[in-house]
Amino acid sequence: MDADTAPLEVSVWRGDAEGGSFQQFEVPALENQTILDVVSWIQQYADATLTYRFACRVGMCGSCAMMVNGQPRWTCRTHVKKVLRDRHVEIAPLRNLPVIKDLAADMDPFFDKWIAAGGAHRPSASRDDPIPGIDPADGARVEASAGIECINCSICYAACDTVAGNPDYLGPAALQRAWTLLKDAKHEGRSAILDAVSGTGGCHNCHSMGSCTVFCPNDLDPMSAIAGLKRETTRSFFGRRK
Repeated sequence: MDADTAPLEVSVWRGDAEGGSFQQFEVPALENQTILDVVSWIQQYADATLTYRFACRVGMCGSCAMMVNGQPRWTCRTHVKKVLRDRHVEIAPLRNLPVIKDLAADMDPFFDKWIAAGGAHRPSASRDDPIPGIDPADGARVEASAGIECINCSICYAACDTVAGNPDYLGPAALQRAWTLLKDAKHEGRSAILDAVSGTGGCHNCHSMGSCTVFCPNDLDPMSAIAGLKRETTRSFFGRRK
C-alpha cells in the first residue's frame, strides 16, 4: 500500500457543551477528497451518531464550517491533500462558539451580536416612495458593496483571538455588517449604528491582528471595515463634544 492509498487517520471531536474528547477513525483515501467528504464517510460508514452541519456542498452557504487542524475552514472547499499532516487530520467544531454536539456549533451568540451591532436593515423610505438612484461608483456605495458578500458562516468569528479573550466583543462579521449599513444611503439610523459599535464589546476592542481578513473564504476584509468604524465613531464622539 503506497502513501496515496493508505487510510487517513482522522481525529474527530465528540462531545457537547459539557465536554468531550477526540475520537480516532480510519477513513479510505479517495481522489479529490474534501474534509466534508471525510466527515460524511464517518457518519455513513463508521458511526451514524456523528453530528455535523452542512447544506450546499459547493461553497455557497458556509454551513459546513469547522476547525481543521486548528484553523477555521469551509470543509466542502478544503481538500484533504492540502491539509493532511503525515496521513493525519484533526476536525473540531468552530472555536469561540458553544458546542451543541460533536461538530455542530451553536450559532446563536454569533447572530445575537450581529443584531446587537445594528445589523438589521432599516429602510430610509417606504414602499410607496420613489426609489432613489444610487451611483455604484459612489465612494460610500463602493465601501458598502465590499462587505455584502458576507454569508455569516462565522469563519472570521472563530478565527478571532479577540473574541476568544473577550466574550463581549461583537466580532468581525457583526462589525463588518454595521460598516456596510453605515455606508448604505438607503439605511436609516447612522447614529444608532455608531452608538451600538462604540460601546462595550464594540469596534475599539479590536486589536487589528487581521485573522478575520486572512481566513475569510469570500476574500472580504473585515479588519478594514472595523478600522472604518473606529474612525467614524471617533469623529462622532468629538463632533458631539463641540
